[in-house]
Amino acid sequence: MSKIVSMENALDLFGDGAVFASSGFVLIGTSESVLKALGERYAATGHPKGLTCVFGASHGDYTGVGDDHLAQDGMIAKIVGGHFGLTPALGEYIAAGKCQIYNYPLGVMAHLFRATIAQEPGILTKVGIKTFVDPRLEGGRLNAATTENEVKLVELNGEEWLWYPTRKLDIGLVRGTCADEDGNVTIEHEASKLDMRTIAMAVHACGGKVIVQVKHVVKAGSLTADQIEIPGTFVDAVVVCPEPLTEHKQTRDIFYDPSLSGHRNVPLASIPPLALDVRKVLARRAAMELIPNAVINLGIGIPEGVAVVAAEEGFGDQFTLTTESGILGGIPCGGGAFGAGQNAIGVFDMCTMFDFYNGGGLDMSVLGLAEVNAKGDINVGRFGPKSPGCGGFINISQNTPKIVFCGSFTSGGVELAIGDGTLRVVREGRNRKFVEELQQVTYSGEYGAQIGQDVTYVTERAVFRLTENGIELTEIAPGVDLEKDVLGQMGFRPLIAKDLKSMDAAIFREEKMGLQI
Repeated sequence: MSKIVSMENALDLFGDGAVFASSGFVLIGTSESVLKALGERYAATGHPKGLTCVFGASHGDYTGVGDDHLAQDGMIAKIVGGHFGLTPALGEYIAAGKCQIYNYPLGVMAHLFRATIAQEPGILTKVGIKTFVDPRLEGGRLNAATTENEVKLVELNGEEWLWYPTRKLDIGLVRGTCADEDGNVTIEHEASKLDMRTIAMAVHACGGKVIVQVKHVVKAGSLTADQIEIPGTFVDAVVVCPEPLTEHKQTRDIFYDPSLSGHRNVPLASIPPLALDVRKVLARRAAMELIPNAVINLGIGIPEGVAVVAAEEGFGDQFTLTTESGILGGIPCGGGAFGAGQNAIGVFDMCTMFDFYNGGGLDMSVLGLAEVNAKGDINVGRFGPKSPGCGGFINISQNTPKIVFCGSFTSGGVELAIGDGTLRVVREGRNRKFVEELQQVTYSGEYGAQIGQDVTYVTERAVFRLTENGIELTEIAPGVDLEKDVLGQMGFRPLIAKDLKSMDAAIFREEKMGLQI
């Protein structure tokens, strides 16, 4: 019997109160057509209601797609996920306390799906120790509607570990490119493997039903083993996307580009240099920390500029970049294509990539910062009522021996004059980033110091290092007043190095730095 079914028949598999696992990373691997139809059915009938949604990364792109379709009163009762920052309607649903919400690290979510395949009760890991997912802090709970700690603190052989529970999954929703009538699925046009096969196997192990959205179908027996990513053994229903040009794209803006699915490499055209602004200053100072032949993770946003500076200075080919979606080597994409890459030397599923990260495979990471306290703790996951979630930040930051956190010193209307080897603050920002108390601990400076990490905090006007006693100011920009522009804009007084240095004046000039690693 063919496993190709209508959209209505696929939606009939969802029962009230179902525990529902789904794949996606922005719009990569997101089954937009099924999510949209599911939201429309609920709006019309009030069913399925009371869902528990379990996923890794955000399924959306700031435009009311993906999981935003499910942000309807009563439709979602609980969320267990890694990131929600690209689903604004869902973010408002969470902030309003309309469901319970647990935010766990993206790598933990990937490994929980794998543990579910083996029907294990949970996973034991150090990921999350002394951050907001630690039950001694918040247990990963993001709103007042969430009262119970699921995460447990465990002591084993004299060491602290966190235990995260698996759960029985009723429905799995993943995406592929093509399926045959037996439900065998390929992913040749997808930009990454993500957790698609892992989720399908996990749901099947629980006795649940697996739905796959594809672009087209072929006859049984048409696909060979080298093409099949998800065997039909783990698939119950295949739905053909009715609007592939808009609802089955590789990335937010691209329907299909063979270079994004590893079918061809692209020539490395000259990358235009960044303009001399705050972003370039931050990227330059961070690039000074790079080490040759390193395997590196660059976070989204400001850290992406480090690769541009490295290319301008002539050593962009001296390290290997990675993305937590599974991309190793080549050129990781940013913006709406974050999670994809070109010219990769390897594309892993997320479980494997986070095995690599957790096992110390990274030599260095460059990540963002939103708030910092005197202990060197970082917040990147909570901003007032908004909680975008930690994503892969905790796995990456806790398991990398050398980290550079980058961000502007203040935000909100700050105006700077940069040039001729100096920086001058023309108008100060309204919001301080170096504060007495964080809204959330997404990185623990205490834990970092305890395990001996080399941590640098880079801003456009000051550089700090992590010590056992907290953060220490080690450099200030030429042209900056120490008391007025640095210490006077902090919610605490940091340690100050006895040999306080001036940041390299070349950072603040138009011409190349002549930087080497």
